This record gives sequence, structure tokens and C-alpha cells, in this order.
Amino acid sequence: MRKILIVGATSGMAEACARLWAQRGDHLFLAARNPSQLQSVGDDLRARGAGRVGQQVFDVNDLAAHAALLAEATQVLGGLDTVLIAHGTLTDQERAQQDVAYALQEIQTNGTSVVSLMTLAGEQFAQQGRGAIAVISSVAGDRGRQSNYVYGSAKALVSAFASGMRQRLAKQGVHVITIKPGFVSTPMTAHLKQGALWARPEQVAKDIARAIDQGQRVVYTPGFWRWIMLIIKHIPEFVFVKLKL
Repeated sequence: MRKILIVGATSGMAEACARLWAQRGDHLFLAARNPSQLQSVGDDLRARGAGRVGQQVFDVNDLAAHAALLAEATQVLGGLDTVLIAHGTLTDQERAQQDVAYALQEIQTNGTSVVSLMTLAGEQFAQQGRGAIAVISSVAGDRGRQSNYVYGSAKALVSAFASGMRQRLAKQGVHVITIKPGFVSTPMTAHLKQGALWARPEQVAKDIARAIDQGQRVVYTPGFWRWIMLIIKHIPEFVFVKLKL
């Protein structure tokens, strides 16, 4: 039985993960911005068999509140051994190119707020000598592309930070898992045209849950994205700048 804090608990991927964990009786603490959605998700998880469900309305950009969230989750669940950081926004790239304040806000939401939560959770787990931190990054962070480089740069920050933290904390019994989804059909992406490369949240959730249980390190989901991004990362720059990606 795990005791899991889920940040961004009303997101499509996080909710799908929570349902898997509820069905096996894990204890869950949910944090998200929208009170009505948060209540609805919590009620659903209780009905599915979660051992315990706590919840808190939470704004990830209130960095000063991060330590209190971890403390509250630990108290309500009677301990804490797993954190899933799943919040995020899909940046309007064209707006970000012209609006510096908006671009920096997006980088904070998708990047530096994640760094804050990971740092605090990492120190707590290091002190107790065990724990797992799973953070949802993105394949968009593997190489900056003109279509989404503000969002991608925030995810690149998350991936690099997770890599360093993973190396540092492995010796102290703490597992850091970087999740790199490709295109996932969620409410956040509902306005985009979807095709063969798109995955359902339930498929991605199974990969995330398995990665946490098995102590994996970097997970592309679905798995074929590892090979797609390997190709994209190795396109020579003089060719890459001419592509419409």
C-alpha cells in the first residue's frame, strides 16, 4: 500500500493514475486548483476503494505554500512515500513569443514550480531513507522546436533537474522517475487535431504506475516516443532549422 500525494490531481493523466491506485487500496492526497473538480475526483476515488483520500485546493504558483502541502499530505495519510507531480498548462506559443510576462509565467507553472515541489519532497524522502518522486515532463523537452519551445524549455528544465536529483538521491533510497509522454488525449489537448500517435490517459497511467512500482528512471509513454525523439534529437542543426516542426 502506497501513500501518495498527487499534485495536479484533476489532470487527465493524474486522474487515470489515481483510479489505478484507488482500486488497489492505496492512500491518496489530491491537490488541484478547481474545488468542484477536486471534490468530484475525490468522491470517485473513494467509491473505487481508495484506502484514504485527502484533498486540498492548491495553486502550484504559490511557492510559499509548497512545504505546507507536503506537511498536510503527510499528516493526513499517516506518512508519505510517493509523490506524483502532474500539473501543467499547454502554452500558447504565439502569445508567449510576444508577451514576456506570459512566457515567464508559463515557465514557472510548468518548470520552476515543479523544481520547488521536487526539492522539498526529495529532502523529506532523503531524511526518511525511502520514497519515490514521479514527475511528468514531456517529449517536448528533448529538443526545442519552433511550435512549442516555451513549453518545451520548461519541460527540459524539469527533465534535467530530475536527472541530477535522481543521481544524488539514489544513494539515499529515493527513486526519481521522469515521465515523458507524447501526445495524450486529455481535456488540455482537446482543441488539437488528433491522430495515430495519440494515446489515451489510461494507457499512459499504466506506464506511470508500473514505472513507480519498478523503480524505473526515464519512461517514454507510449514507448515508441523514445525512438521518435532519438531521431529528432540527432537531426543536424543545419537541417533542423529548415524543418517545420
